[in-house]
Amino acid sequence: MSIQDKLLEDMKKAMKSKEKAKLSVIRMARAEIKDAEINERKDLSDDEIIEVLSRLVKQTKESLSEFKKAGDEERVAKAKQEIKILKNYLPAQLSKEELAKLVKETISDLGAEDMSDMGQVMGAIMPQVKGRADGNQVNKLVRERLQ
Repeated sequence: MSIQDKLLEDMKKAMKSKEKAKLSVIRMARAEIKDAEINERKDLSDDEIIEVLSRLVKQTKESLSEFKKAGDEERVAKAKQEIKILKNYLPAQLSKEELAKLVKETISDLGAEDMSDMGQVMGAIMPQVKGRADGNQVNKLVRERLQ
C-alpha cells in the first residue's frame, strides 16, 4: 500500500471516529503532497512523498522550539502531536549508533581524510539516509569524523 493510499484510508478512519487532530494533520499532509504534485506536474513516488513529509516534520519541530521559547504550552502540545502523527508515515529513523556506523563506513569507502572531503561524503551518505535521519545530525557526525 502506498503512502498516499494509507493517508487516504487513515483520513477516512479519522473522520468516522471524529479524531479532529489526526484528521487535521492528515489533511495538511495531503495538501502539501498535492501542492508538490502540482509544482512537479506529476504524481509523486513514495520516496518523494517521504521527502515532503520529512520537510513537514522538520518545519513543525522548528515551530515547536519557537513555541517553547514563547511559553505557549497549548501550541507545544499540538506540535508534538502533529509530529507523532506524521512520523507514522515515515520510515523508521536510524539510531545514533547505526548512523555513526554508516558515516564511518562511507568515510572509509571514499578514503576521506579531512574537511575538504566533506561535500563528497555528504553527497554519498544523504541518499542512503533519506527520510531516516536528520541532515543536521548527519552533517555533525561527518564533521566530527573528519576533524
